[in-house]
Amino acid sequence: MERPNINVELPGMRLKNPVIAASGTFGFGTEYDGIYPAHLFGAIILKGTTLKPRDGNPPPRIYETPSGLINSVGLQNPGIESVYDEYLPKLQNLRESGTKVILNIAGDTVDEYEAIASICEERGMIDGIEVNLSCPNVKKGGVNFGSNPDIASKVVASVRRKTTLPVIVKLAPVVTDIGKIALSCQEAGADAISAINTLPAVVIDIDKQKLFLGGGSGGLSGSAIKPFALMQVMNIVKRVSIPVIGCGGIMNSRDAIEFIMVGARAVQIGTGLFVSLKTVENVINGLVEYLSSVRKDNISQIEGIIFNNGARSF
Repeated sequence: MERPNINVELPGMRLKNPVIAASGTFGFGTEYDGIYPAHLFGAIILKGTTLKPRDGNPPPRIYETPSGLINSVGLQNPGIESVYDEYLPKLQNLRESGTKVILNIAGDTVDEYEAIASICEERGMIDGIEVNLSCPNVKKGGVNFGSNPDIASKVVASVRRKTTLPVIVKLAPVVTDIGKIALSCQEAGADAISAINTLPAVVIDIDKQKLFLGGGSGGLSGSAIKPFALMQVMNIVKRVSIPVIGCGGIMNSRDAIEFIMVGARAVQIGTGLFVSLKTVENVINGLVEYLSSVRKDNISQIEGIIFNNGARSF
């Protein structure tokens, strides 16, 4: 049979494959020049960007666990205007190669989200916006917006009013009813949902008898969170009619296939990028090989397939 088609459709953008670089793990897209083949991705999501520059959390910022990684970077970024002046012009060749560029945005107030969205609409140079409603390593801001459906919908509606760009909303992982929050975001104008973000976590330094991370708490990512992420993606898929992008512990093609089978249209890889320079290539090749092995000619044929086999949400 011919090579299976792994193109996927998201509102306002067609991805050449469903593999996306997760925000916070691929910098602003230029740091990996000559090291990581960015053109292989269907899309890259740039580091979380705020209205004004942020210094982030003090060190130490990273801690490796037996099955994951805890980060406490704290949304360090130069601010939206600097991202447009210094980074985005350098990514236009990447966009021309067919890889979409999406900007992750965060704020402390609804007005800040709205202001950033206005700048994105005015200055362009990106293919979409990912609205960060969850970031466990920031003491104020995104985590609060993502835990309440009413507040989440206000943020999404404010962004939607200011831009015609596709709006993806990244949800907080630890909430009472993630499906309800996802639905409120859809009703407020979101084009897609991404889930999950990192899980809140701490590390204890028993020698100094204190918290290890400079920011106190951080966000746990990697293989440890995959089963929980899969369950939350399932719960979202059952509640919304817009595409869902799955993320959380995707280290190989098998992991990616699991997310697609629970209904994800595309997947984001974060911690997996730090494991090997071949991660993206291996995931893409693995997807194609799997589809060929089960005689499917289009990746859409396995999207949400578990629901055809008796699965339910939890």
